[in-house]
Amino acid sequence: MKRAVYPGSFDPITFGHLDILNRASRIFDEVTVLIMNNINKDYFFNWKERLSMAKEAIKKYSNVKAEMFDGLLVEYTRKNEITILVRGLRAVSDFEYELQMAHMNKAMCPNLETVFLMTDSKYSFISSTIVREVAKFGGDVSPWVPEYVVRAFKKKHG
Repeated sequence: MKRAVYPGSFDPITFGHLDILNRASRIFDEVTVLIMNNINKDYFFNWKERLSMAKEAIKKYSNVKAEMFDGLLVEYTRKNEITILVRGLRAVSDFEYELQMAHMNKAMCPNLETVFLMTDSKYSFISSTIVREVAKFGGDVSPWVPEYVVRAFKKKHG
């Protein structure tokens, strides 16, 4: 059984994330969307809100689950006997950071393989950061995120 983990902060989950998830779900027998905390980020949505959005996103998949984890990703993969890490790439600018992380993870966990999937070009400019900024100033984010994310923004902004 090929089990993979798709980690990220998903603050919020976007159509770009869902594109990667959709393809990963067809490649691997089981995929875990892993909501993580990054000590270098300030989050708009809290951990439970991000998990709730991820659970909404995965409803249509029989082989995908969503979980939270706070710690080193390699510890999660060891504990859960997962050997494949899925990461999405939008542009060349993402690659340098992702390559660094892949090498670091491999150094800490030699049996962990990182698989990079390129997002569909129509999503290549979307990032959670840009979506949050547009939402903060009252812009319409519905072209880039599912309706449940739009509702979550409206709930937060009042």
